[in-house]
Amino acid sequence: MQVESVQNLPQAEPKTYLRVATISSKTALRFFYIGTDTNSLELLAEHFRGGLSASDFETSKNILASEEGRSIDVIIIDVPYCQKELKSFYSFLKNRNLQNAPIIYNHVHLNNSSSCWEDETIDDVIDLANWQFDFYTKINFLRKSKDYNVSTDNIQVKVEPDRSVSKRLLDILLATFMLIILFPILLIIAIAIKLESKGPIFYNANRAGRGFRIFKFYKFRTMEVNADKKIDALAHLNQYNDNTEGALFFKISNDPRITKVGKFLRNTSLDELPQLFNVLKGDMSLVGNRPLPLYEAATLTTNEFVERFMAPAGMTGLWQIKKRGKSEMSIDERIELDISYARRSNLFYDFWIIAKTPAAILQKNNV
Repeated sequence: MQVESVQNLPQAEPKTYLRVATISSKTALRFFYIGTDTNSLELLAEHFRGGLSASDFETSKNILASEEGRSIDVIIIDVPYCQKELKSFYSFLKNRNLQNAPIIYNHVHLNNSSSCWEDETIDDVIDLANWQFDFYTKINFLRKSKDYNVSTDNIQVKVEPDRSVSKRLLDILLATFMLIILFPILLIIAIAIKLESKGPIFYNANRAGRGFRIFKFYKFRTMEVNADKKIDALAHLNQYNDNTEGALFFKISNDPRITKVGKFLRNTSLDELPQLFNVLKGDMSLVGNRPLPLYEAATLTTNEFVERFMAPAGMTGLWQIKKRGKSEMSIDERIELDISYARRSNLFYDFWIIAKTPAAILQKNNV
């Protein structure tokens, strides 16, 4: 794919910006890039029909206020995160009726502060240096999910406000009650983890939940430290290894990275208890679809799979009571269960899943 030309336009005080010329591509979308990295600009020029670029937020406002700036489809930010600047920029977008354009941040500029990853202004976080996926499906998905209203194959999925309020109230009441009752167990588990191996008691990682919203996900640590860095070395053991393209999941039987205490916690699902704090924060619900690691979620932002992100992230759900702990489960089965819940979700269905959950807690297989 060749770029016809990249032209320097007249200076926009106090910075300059670029206009990327039309290219031969199926992606009939235009980007707005905020940053100065030429490699990132070249990547975007290869995947988009055209776009604009500015070096900072203030210059961006001047350009987006112009007629040409109103035709962009996505905003990609590649500058250090500053909550105040981003909030001001988003207010500008709302005033210009440009808030529907997804805002994607380059992950290298986000630190470990929870305020970065939980900023609701940001619609997605990606690694521009190692991007391997299709921008077109991702951006179209993000545009749909911003309103939690999606249409795929004539299927409408919409979150009703009254149901959302009732579900949220139920989550808060039950999560608070469970944390109070289970506090002694939480304390014992924390001590056991600390005595067995060096490292933190809790494991937290970025996960994608409803509408692809990214948040810090909490669990008791069940693996040795830096287990995520060993995924490539263990890829040949992946139970989903027969899938060479499309959706990606990673899970292996008898994972060698799991500690002895961790094995017990996983088989009894006690490692999941810290997610009650996620429920209280509003990141998750007691019932929903499992929040996914970003490397898995990035492969599911297509029209075929988009519906599974319309349901809230949950501690338990249809997948857990139907297939949890069964190594023969396929990727298609797991996604179908997620989509089925998204379509049928209601309070009575949630109560039914909660009632079925205790029987599914004890696993027979170490997966």
